[in-house]
Amino acid sequence: MRQSSLPKEEYKRRISVLQKELRKNNIDLFVGYSSETESATSRYLTGFWPFFDFAGVLVPVQGEAALVTGGPESYDFAKRFSKIENIQINPLFVETSAPEWVPQVEGKSFREILPEILGTTPKVIGIGNYNIFPFPILEDLKKAAPNADIVPADALLLKVQAVKSDAEIPYIKEAYRITEEAMKAALNAAAPGMEEWELESIARRKMLELGAEGMPYPSWVCSGPNTVLSLCRSSERKIRENELVQFTFGTKYMGYCGNMCRPFAIGKVPDKARHLMEVALEATEYTLKTIRPGVPGKEIFQGYHDILSKYGYEEFTLYGPAHGTGSSEVEGLWLSENADFGIEKNMLFNIDIWLSDGNYGLRFEEGVLVTDTGIEILNSYKREVIEL
Repeated sequence: MRQSSLPKEEYKRRISVLQKELRKNNIDLFVGYSSETESATSRYLTGFWPFFDFAGVLVPVQGEAALVTGGPESYDFAKRFSKIENIQINPLFVETSAPEWVPQVEGKSFREILPEILGTTPKVIGIGNYNIFPFPILEDLKKAAPNADIVPADALLLKVQAVKSDAEIPYIKEAYRITEEAMKAALNAAAPGMEEWELESIARRKMLELGAEGMPYPSWVCSGPNTVLSLCRSSERKIRENELVQFTFGTKYMGYCGNMCRPFAIGKVPDKARHLMEVALEATEYTLKTIRPGVPGKEIFQGYHDILSKYGYEEFTLYGPAHGTGSSEVEGLWLSENADFGIEKNMLFNIDIWLSDGNYGLRFEEGVLVTDTGIEILNSYKREVIEL
């Protein structure tokens, strides 16, 4: 059963906090972009996430924010689901194979929309989702503000998202609970001869039964030689006894991501894979003990790197031991060598330990919420060497 939606006041709060960041950085306008697969920006700021068409969010340094959609269908859709009232149509946000509309559709370019939002022409525009921002939409912005400086602004939104509000926490906890139940269902069903996709379907079904909207990314099951891939997809490969299998599952619940990963074997884990597991678990336990308010992110990374170096595994990993999460499965806050931020209460992390020796690859992952004095672990089922 799903909880009630977040109230409009929460979206107003987020926009207000983002506007403070815009003022600090002398940016007149934030423009974010969302698609069906990268929906976090519009979902976080307006409560609306698109499909078929695309969406934009315009947040002026002061005043009312606006949601931009691409056609009459999405306009009606947004009117019903958006938590902000100012909704505009820009035809450039329509789906890639747009129909020729029978009724007359009144759309606007940014040359018309920006004066309505700002009352003036912006001097500096901050772009969210900078690395996927479409060229035609960027060109339309430039025509509307030809003398404006256009700068990346993802870091500003990530700063707003980094510390969760108390209103968000119940949804976050439920996302992780659902993911853990999906993990249990798939592990309990695992048997030799099952194809990878069959086990994924069991997890998916459990997520939907418990109220999930879907998944924040394509969850997967991989086995045997497929485990060496950090990113994979479930295939028709049949799972065998005494080989490594990797479950990588995530739930999307009311706009929030819950993630959990576990390696295991049906029978005995191969010896070299077992050693990888043991090192990954040592690194996981270290990270769980070290994430605390006030601790510098780079200090946590250094301890993680020291553990890997002790076993000669420092080249077996791709990144640090944890990253921020929330509306997207990854929301900045990478605990890396250069992480210059300190841990704060209500930050949300995925402990994410990926190791590969070139023959086997595995990942332990689970969510933690930072509290006043430490962390609350949001899923912990079978954080161990799993042999079924």
